[in-house]
Amino acid sequence: MAQKGVQLDQETFSCSICLDLLKDPVTIPCGHSYCMSCIKNYWDEGEKKIPSCPQCRETFIPKPVLVKNTMLAALVEEMKKTGLQAAPADHCYAGPEDVACDVCSGRKLKAVKSCLFCLASYCKNHLQPHHDVAPLKKHKLVDPSKNLQDNICPRHDEVMKMFCRTDQKCICYLCSVDEHKGHDTVSAAAERTERQREMEVSRQQIQQEIQVREKDVKLLQQEVEAINQSADKTVEDSEEIFTELISLLQKRSSDVKQQIRSQQETEVRRVRELEEKLQQEIGDLKRRDAEMKQLRDIEDHNQFLHNYPSLPPLSESTHSSSISIRPLTHSSSISIRPLTHSSSISIRPLRYFQDVTAAVSEVRGRLQDILRDTWTNVSLAVTDVDVLLPQPEPKSRAGFLKYSCEITLDPNTVNTRLLLSEENRKVTFMNQHQSYSSHPDRFTNVLQVLSRESLTGRHYWEVEKKAGGVYVAVSYKNIIRSGVEESGFGGNDKSWSLYCYSDSYVFWYNSIDTSVSGPQSSRIGVYLDHRAGVLSFYSVSGTMTLLHRVQTSFTQPLHAGVQVAYTVGASAEFCKLK
Repeated sequence: MAQKGVQLDQETFSCSICLDLLKDPVTIPCGHSYCMSCIKNYWDEGEKKIPSCPQCRETFIPKPVLVKNTMLAALVEEMKKTGLQAAPADHCYAGPEDVACDVCSGRKLKAVKSCLFCLASYCKNHLQPHHDVAPLKKHKLVDPSKNLQDNICPRHDEVMKMFCRTDQKCICYLCSVDEHKGHDTVSAAAERTERQREMEVSRQQIQQEIQVREKDVKLLQQEVEAINQSADKTVEDSEEIFTELISLLQKRSSDVKQQIRSQQETEVRRVRELEEKLQQEIGDLKRRDAEMKQLRDIEDHNQFLHNYPSLPPLSESTHSSSISIRPLTHSSSISIRPLTHSSSISIRPLRYFQDVTAAVSEVRGRLQDILRDTWTNVSLAVTDVDVLLPQPEPKSRAGFLKYSCEITLDPNTVNTRLLLSEENRKVTFMNQHQSYSSHPDRFTNVLQVLSRESLTGRHYWEVEKKAGGVYVAVSYKNIIRSGVEESGFGGNDKSWSLYCYSDSYVFWYNSIDTSVSGPQSSRIGVYLDHRAGVLSFYSVSGTMTLLHRVQTSFTQPLHAGVQVAYTVGASAEFCKLK
């Protein structure tokens, strides 16, 4: 406690300009005391026409006559006898890279804050008036900045607190009524808010692009492994077959092996090149995101707006984030097609070189005839390995069932008037509220529910409806949960819904309805290709009939959903397809 008292005395008898013990102390009319030489130099330096106090900024007219305060001088001399000093540690002084206090004389201390109103930077001691004096408390303090003079209008010598949207530059108030009169002008703070909102939207887009590309990179890595495994297996099969053909086929065996390896290298190289490009784009996007974050954290509005135009616009990626793979067929005449912007990356568990094995087996059976007449088929089968090509929507129910997925409903989202059953695959309207626990994800005003599973890639599922109308839908997770119109599937821009009644269909999106014609069925099939932005609804009975197809761009993972009518016994069930 004694040490704390001594420290307080040292601060009390220290000059706030040089931060050392007072030398020839003088007290000016406002009551603050300084070294006589310090306050004289402060008043004489620069072009100060009116003397003022460095701490409270009070001005004095006429200039006060400085007289040594003998009582303070005696107290300071007494402190000097004790050997106590009030000099700060060396690490407190400003270095070449630091922002120095504008008030300190002699060796300057580091500034802890800059004032956008005073256009000056202050150390801890000289900043204190901004915490104590009422008018100074209203000033805007920011982290220490060396660029405060950039906030001064070069023409009017005024602080630039306005922004001209017409000329895209910071201006002062006089500029707004002078050469910028009639222009679209707002406060710098308002413009910064708008620009920062735009920047946050861009950052969200960048982060989504990063996520998509990272997923694609992972899929490409899996693709390389699948190609290598398929090629290795085909080489083994081919060697075994050619060994049976004895010496007559040994040369052909070697030729096939060489072709497979060559094509394997070509395909792997294609995928590796695309992977490297994606990694580079991810790095560029992350650097871009870091630059935006650094700009976002600048507290000075004018500095923010000064630096904002230097950010290059978000360029269009040359890489399509939706690359797909066309499944191989057993045809021995398949052509390689280049990667297009409409494709999407996907992994197939098929053997890419399986046609080679089939062709070699045929060679074993036909011997000389194969060598003479159909040897070309072997070469074509090798070169037709096609890794990254578009995959069309299936044409039959069997084709859709390849993408079938099991949908389970989330109890935390189901409306309390719906009963969950059949292992959370079925909902039924009930007259009484069900005893579900309270949860923020629960729909409160509409009889609907979302799936647990988030859906990306390709998926297919079917919904069986009974008694009354049913909305079969997909939705983003962040759809609102209250309000009759706002939260209903299809009543917003976050969900797509097909309303299925006993004798009609209506498609809903963003509160816009579209009449749909087609055969009535109690079962509705839904096909989703998330990357391609395709959502299709089918009437499923003896055959499948397309009712409505959506072509859009999904920006988030989707969840399956259903809504049932206020009809006793109305229900909807996600069918088991496997």
